[in-house]
Amino acid sequence: MRKLTSGLLVVAIVLLGFDVSVHLMSDDPREALQRVEDTLFLIDQQYVDEVDFDALSEAAVLGILEKLDPHSVYFTAEQMKLETEQFNAGYEGIGISFELLPGKDGQDTLSVLNVLPGGPSEDIGLQSGDRIMTVDGTSTVGFTTSDVQNHLKGPGGSQVTIGVDRPGVPGRLSFTITRDKIPIYTMDAAFMLDSRTGYIRINRFARTTHEELRTAIQTLTAEGMEEMVLDLRGNRGGFMDMAVRMADEFLRNGQVIVSQKGRANGSNETFLATSGGLWEDKPVMVLVDGNSASASEIVAGALQDHDRGLIVGRRTFGKGLVQRQYRTRDGGAIRLTMARYYTPSGRLIQTPYEDGDRDEYYAGKADIRQEDGAMNAADLLEGIADSLTFKTDGGRTVIAGGGIVPDYLVAPDSLSPLMRGVLGRGLGNEFVRHWIDSHGAAFKDTWGNTPDRFVAEYRVDATLRNEFLDWLSTKGLSVEDRVIPDDVANAQRQTFTADDFAEDAHLVDALLKGRMATRLWDRSVWFEVWSNVDHTVLESRKLWESARDLAVSYSEAR
Repeated sequence: MRKLTSGLLVVAIVLLGFDVSVHLMSDDPREALQRVEDTLFLIDQQYVDEVDFDALSEAAVLGILEKLDPHSVYFTAEQMKLETEQFNAGYEGIGISFELLPGKDGQDTLSVLNVLPGGPSEDIGLQSGDRIMTVDGTSTVGFTTSDVQNHLKGPGGSQVTIGVDRPGVPGRLSFTITRDKIPIYTMDAAFMLDSRTGYIRINRFARTTHEELRTAIQTLTAEGMEEMVLDLRGNRGGFMDMAVRMADEFLRNGQVIVSQKGRANGSNETFLATSGGLWEDKPVMVLVDGNSASASEIVAGALQDHDRGLIVGRRTFGKGLVQRQYRTRDGGAIRLTMARYYTPSGRLIQTPYEDGDRDEYYAGKADIRQEDGAMNAADLLEGIADSLTFKTDGGRTVIAGGGIVPDYLVAPDSLSPLMRGVLGRGLGNEFVRHWIDSHGAAFKDTWGNTPDRFVAEYRVDATLRNEFLDWLSTKGLSVEDRVIPDDVANAQRQTFTADDFAEDAHLVDALLKGRMATRLWDRSVWFEVWSNVDHTVLESRKLWESARDLAVSYSEAR
């Protein structure tokens, strides 16, 4: 009966939280729990086959949560371990980012994408492009992502020996690496777009995010930053308190950042800004898109409602449900929705959803989310119900109905069929990987320790560009003086005119240069290179007059 008892425990945890205490339940959940218990007992006594009650109870938990809302979820112990690493902003391992390259017979090869600065792999001389062929004598050919994590991560102070094939170096190299604590940074990049405009990109909200933001503001201010672009595109959220602290750096003492409202005791709370923020008066622009969610929406909503910053991009995802996490005895966790988020003006952030229909919800099919083309958000007001319009501190009208609607909407970039093919299939990254394997040693000697000079001075020349075009032809994308096929998406072989390539040449150059930067240093340099062709960044730079006006009005309202 041990398995049966374990299964019941997990179900009881779903219904009650941590403490299985029947006297705390009303009649309805007590009857529901009894029904589940009777079912499991009957299966244990009468079912034709032996049953794994741990698996059965896990399925019951998932089924119960699916009937609630899209963000009440269950994590297994293994899933919870990975989640904890991501949001605690660190793990113990060898300090690399990796990629799995297609190999013979469909078996992948483990390759080093980047060696993380200050980690043990950098100390022993591992390099970008190295193929890790063995780990403690075990072949890595055919490894999955999970296999890599299981073999390379481990307690700090423990050792692992790897066998490495290095392009251009004969024979197999051997390294013994002592594992250590490896930080995971939530800031993708922080640099100056020009002499007065700083750019900061945050990829999620973890325990170190606020500290990283403050450090970036101080560093860029010392470099002359007078205006800031805060890029939260693709940021799916994380810890709520990090969002509150981030918004606090831009708002003055006593202003509401976000409110949460729920049914249970202790679930209603309003969070206020404090004094002493690092960026309380100067212009700020926040970039968002359909994958900006939760904590990102708290920051964007607070700055918009207080007329503190200009929000630019696409309507955000609309994840406005507050979860509280409860650990289960097996090391897993349940995240249960216990409140809803509201912006300072009273807007509900959550996108509407049908109970249990998660596919519909994540597809973002709600009519309110269908803004097409580039327009001022004010153009959307016609036909919007009064119940979905709210006022900012300064009297501007903002729209509710799910997510944060930017002040200025930027239409998605209209890429040519050629660039859609290149980007959609990751061909720029693949080409640069092969190119670095062949030419990387000399290239690294020239640029290896000088990312700032590389960004400022390196130019993709005609030789490299033509080499890329020749390589594309081996992948079924040919640039020739012929007509584009009618059905580009499904054509086995796609041909493009010279004019098509001329239209995309600046994107191709930025793509190749950015991928080189990623492999020479890290992903942060990619954003610095790509910002010169990033459609939303370029559009946002036309809007500084409006952002400055907001900053002046906000300062005068003190």
